[in-house]
Amino acid sequence: MVQRVSVYGEPAADGSNVVLVAHALTGSSRVADWWGGIVGPGALLDPARDAIVGVNAIGSCYGSTGPASASPNGGPYGSSFPLVTVGDIVRGQAAALAVLGITRIRTAIGGSLGGMQALAWAIERPEDLDLAIVIGAYDHFAAMGIALNAVAREAIRSDPNFAGGDYYGGAAPLRGIELARKIAMLTYKSDALFSERFARHVDRNGGDPYVNAADRFDVEGYLDHQGANFSKRMDANAYLTLTRAMDLFDLRARPLSPAAPQVAFVGISSDWLFPPRYVRDAAARLAREGVRSRYFELHSDHGHDAFLAEPAALTEVLAPILGAAGSAAAAVPS
Repeated sequence: MVQRVSVYGEPAADGSNVVLVAHALTGSSRVADWWGGIVGPGALLDPARDAIVGVNAIGSCYGSTGPASASPNGGPYGSSFPLVTVGDIVRGQAAALAVLGITRIRTAIGGSLGGMQALAWAIERPEDLDLAIVIGAYDHFAAMGIALNAVAREAIRSDPNFAGGDYYGGAAPLRGIELARKIAMLTYKSDALFSERFARHVDRNGGDPYVNAADRFDVEGYLDHQGANFSKRMDANAYLTLTRAMDLFDLRARPLSPAAPQVAFVGISSDWLFPPRYVRDAAARLAREGVRSRYFELHSDHGHDAFLAEPAALTEVLAPILGAAGSAAAAVPS
């Protein structure tokens, strides 16, 4: 098994400055590339002070072993790639850290699928860290999220080029992955944001849907743009693998250790993919069971994507949790 790892900063021997940043569905180990407002010189997670580590998830397509990787038979795994769970991803991260000589970390943090990983670290490896920060995620994945993932996967599998998942060496199912991305973008944003940004404007690149049915509204052009860009960088099978890992995530029946670290849950006010009420409920459940668990809320119209789109606002919430300099954020009682 191969895992791609990125390290920013110098890890302390005891892991006391190590922050594991777990990426979301389409992220990579290169956390400074996609979370630049949070990770980087002078940012909340600063390599001059912190050792920030990113590990590309097993099943992804950005350097770690995934469906496009060579199997023991020589060709790509394709449809034979095994089922992956969030627990598998976390165990892979721990193994990668051990190779680096890191056996304990200060903090595990992530949003969305990354938040699931951070919580799995707290519950499955409680003695290996001090703090888990779970952003836009909770202790399971609800039926609506599973349903939305299922529709996106169906879009991919319906592409004639999908070939049952064994399309390597031929035409990729680009149309399918583009449509899956469009579906996902609707879940990542909010009605308020779309109303403000697009309203009923016609496509900024030209055309008039009031005159020609084939022309687009501006929001349609946005979705087309997102889909086209995404199909250039995402492997369809990796998308299937990681969305199913999200579906399978459910830690509610897992026993909690007396040694469980602190857990900070951050809900996003306009998030309908991971509704903040579910995030709050998860924080409350852990608190009732003796975990030092608190709930915070990021107020934003950006929807689920707010943890990526609003780094300054997120820093305001995270700074006091991390004990860094910054404005105080009031915790909502669990």
